[in-house]
Amino acid sequence: MNRGAQAVVMVFLGGAILRASLTDLYLRYVKQGLRPFLIAAGVLLVVAAVMALVHEIRDMYRPAGTDDDGHGHSGPAVGWLLLLPALALLFVVPPALGADTAARAGSALTDNQDVAYPPLPPGDPARLSLLDYGYRAVYDQGRTLRDRQIQLTGFLAPGPDGQPMLARIVLSCCAADGIPIKIGLRGDVPHLPADTWVRATGRWIPHTAKDPVNDSDIPYFQLDVWQQITPPAEPYE
Repeated sequence: MNRGAQAVVMVFLGGAILRASLTDLYLRYVKQGLRPFLIAAGVLLVVAAVMALVHEIRDMYRPAGTDDDGHGHSGPAVGWLLLLPALALLFVVPPALGADTAARAGSALTDNQDVAYPPLPPGDPARLSLLDYGYRAVYDQGRTLRDRQIQLTGFLAPGPDGQPMLARIVLSCCAADGIPIKIGLRGDVPHLPADTWVRATGRWIPHTAKDPVNDSDIPYFQLDVWQQITPPAEPYE
């Protein structure tokens, strides 16, 4: 690839990063806090590409007989393959991690959290993340969950007993390190396709099961009312 072709690749790559980071698309790849770094990286790539194009155009009109620094020479054509991830980001919208990841990966409740959990905020239903509910249910034996109405939001995934469970993917940094948090369901369980998002209201029950993937505990939730919802812009916890 000559310098002009390299600049074109950089423009596409920087543009793809900017498109993802200036919309909610980036939330399917990384945590929300990384957005400023993505925008900065995209801007730097585009600026560098524009500078390279300016130099290339200037060299094209350089008077004959001047020295050539060699930057216009072609390299391996395989460099054009760098366009593929950029084009994929520009034109393909991948789904967020979901039920398939929950089925193949073990639950996030693997480390004993020996901490004192504060009481839930006043007012029912108390809205909790699946991870918070799981920690309180397993490591605090449901002490702060008793006699409370709780609201959880997640997608449906097949459970170890064949019944639907509520799940969500937890990120440390990006989708590559995503692991699921799984909550078993009892009561008015919705029998909908996997990856359907629901908002569930119910109560803690003193029941757990073992995740067959990594033998971690899966707490259960007594479901009273549920509502199908559209997938949230930020699908991960």
